[in-house]
Amino acid sequence: MVENVIWPVAFDAERSRSEGRRVPSDLAVTEPTVDEIAKAVQQVGYDAVIERDKTYPREREQRGRVVVKDADDATKTDLLGAVAAYVQVLRE
Repeated sequence: MVENVIWPVAFDAERSRSEGRRVPSDLAVTEPTVDEIAKAVQQVGYDAVIERDKTYPREREQRGRVVVKDADDATKTDLLGAVAAYVQVLRE
């Protein structure tokens, strides 16, 4: 069983790649939340667990993280791209 951890900073349009953003700037959004990310993960077809008491190592603000269960059939990059696209759809 593979678990992928997704931090909100991975989708944050206000962050650079070196600051932790993992998706292209055209897929990034401002102030992504763990709720949006978890909803998008479920839309992609995986189970998501929100852990609100976690802080990204290079951030001071506690925004939480999303743990994706059983995503061993996709690379993390593919998973992040699909989730980012759904987060954008959710915001429309």
